[in-house]
Amino acid sequence: ELFGHEPGAFTDARTAKIGLLELAQGGTAFLDEIGELPLVLQAKLLRVLDTRRLRRLGGRTEIALDVHLVAATNRDLEAEVRRGAFRADLFYRLDVVRVQLPSIRERPEDAWTLCVAFLEEAGRKLGRGKLSLAPELRREALAYSWPGNVREIRNHMERLALAAEPDACVRHLDLPQDRPRQGGIQVDFSAGPLAW
Repeated sequence: ELFGHEPGAFTDARTAKIGLLELAQGGTAFLDEIGELPLVLQAKLLRVLDTRRLRRLGGRTEIALDVHLVAATNRDLEAEVRRGAFRADLFYRLDVVRVQLPSIRERPEDAWTLCVAFLEEAGRKLGRGKLSLAPELRREALAYSWPGNVREIRNHMERLALAAEPDACVRHLDLPQDRPRQGGIQVDFSAGPLAW
């Protein structure tokens, strides 16, 4: 996926395929969850970053790259380097400009802004029109710790949008009351099966 391949590189490789890095030529490639990359691929990615060239799988020629790379992770990569699970040389090659985004728990004011934006987005996406949150819900949204971070907010607002009438002002957040403020997720199956 990253480097692409040439015809005949492996079984069923009938045509050439441009990899994601080559597709980003002249632009930016975003590698999400870089901390999950196996060590063997870390070495290959490091070589590409150092040489600014890649070779497709099964290819014989090197392709010059003009790509900016942005990588994200939810892991502490410095700790992963100390454990030997992430290459130090790749870490230092990637660690040019570091942006650390604290969890919602550490910046609760952002929770309300995200709730409003995600509910509006979900309303449009699901054909519910322009949905809004009642202003009195702000305090409840800010008091909740959102242990699932931004994904939990987005999913919760989508759930509210699915239950809302079109163009409604939502008056209840229906946040889990029995969930611990921090820690693992608890699921109550006593109410019956979950619908997906």
